[in-house]
Amino acid sequence: MRAAADSYTLNHMVQFLPTPFNVTFAALADATRRGVLDQLARGDASITELADKFEMTLTGMKKHVSALELAGLVTTEKIGRVRTCRIGPCRLEEELEWIARYRQAWNRRFEALDGVIDELKRQEKTHGRKKRK
Repeated sequence: MRAAADSYTLNHMVQFLPTPFNVTFAALADATRRGVLDQLARGDASITELADKFEMTLTGMKKHVSALELAGLVTTEKIGRVRTCRIGPCRLEEELEWIARYRQAWNRRFEALDGVIDELKRQEKTHGRKKRK
């Protein structure tokens, strides 16, 4: 008879706790939201101006801005009937560190692959190409 601890299947994905920057990556995953950030990098804009620029409804743009605001990428301020958007306080430092770790891993893999390719080229020059039958 198997012990109870041995009778379950472990789902490794469940073991990972959500990172604080999951919201940031989710916000940046959408092309419209990245476009909004590009636009706001040039200067503040109202939600109406952004909606017009991206040819969408006010409701749709409000949802995009809300996702960016939740991630700290955008802040909004309502003065009268106008809600103005600007670049937010999120500096993406944790996200950049995370990306840098993976960039280093991929760079090591590509360097190793370059070494294999260089060795194969060297062997080909030394021994000539083998003819296929």
